[in-house]
Amino acid sequence: MCSVGGPVDVDIEDRIKTKNCQCKDCGGSFKGIGKKIRCPTCGSDNICEL
Repeated sequence: MCSVGGPVDVDIEDRIKTKNCQCKDCGGSFKGIGKKIRCPTCGSDNICEL
């Protein structure tokens, strides 16, 4: 998909399975996708699924 101009408003949660995760190092909570999930705040891979 290609777009020109502003951002495209697409809700990926309807199509992609996300996992609720929490970083064991910094404590941040986020939604992850895939097998090798990393914390978006600190970059750690020390993650647990909630």
